[in-house]
Amino acid sequence: MAAARQEFLRNGFDASMDTIAAQAGVSKVTVYNHFGSKEDLFTAVISQLGDETSARTMEAAMQVLADVTDLRVALTDVARSMIASVTEPEVLALRNVMTGELRRFPELGQTWQRRGPARFAGYFADWLRAQTAQGRLDVPDPEVATLQFYGLTVHPHLVAASFGDAIPGELTDRLIAGAIDTFLARYGPH
Repeated sequence: MAAARQEFLRNGFDASMDTIAAQAGVSKVTVYNHFGSKEDLFTAVISQLGDETSARTMEAAMQVLADVTDLRVALTDVARSMIASVTEPEVLALRNVMTGELRRFPELGQTWQRRGPARFAGYFADWLRAQTAQGRLDVPDPEVATLQFYGLTVHPHLVAASFGDAIPGELTDRLIAGAIDTFLARYGPH
């Protein structure tokens, strides 16, 4: 998997199965015995990265959101964690490879979504429901609020990264502060 990941990062789906096998120190037959096809190996690499990214984001968010005393601080920390996770160079590179191959493998986007962002979104929506039940927030539609949170915090970084750019730290700080202000102005208790 590690050899395939590196080769797919370098060459996209045009990666050589011979090179992957050589880098892994196994025969090409062994690779095919484990994965069946290049498509299956590519899907496995994308799935693994989605799982890893989701696990890191979930772990960080669960620590921050477990016993919240200050909603603003907690949401800021979650936003920073999400941004750090999705802007890791390897995650960005493999995400770009995956999106470039969506015509060939339309199910990859759904796999990535299901194994990555959707897992966190479900957790975050449940957390918003719990905060609403406790009277700390007023979120009538947690799924919409979750998408809005993503849009306000993570989306600008993904757009910049898709063009090979990054949002500078000071601007990131301002974006996050403004995003949290906007989110709490809408969903804070009234």
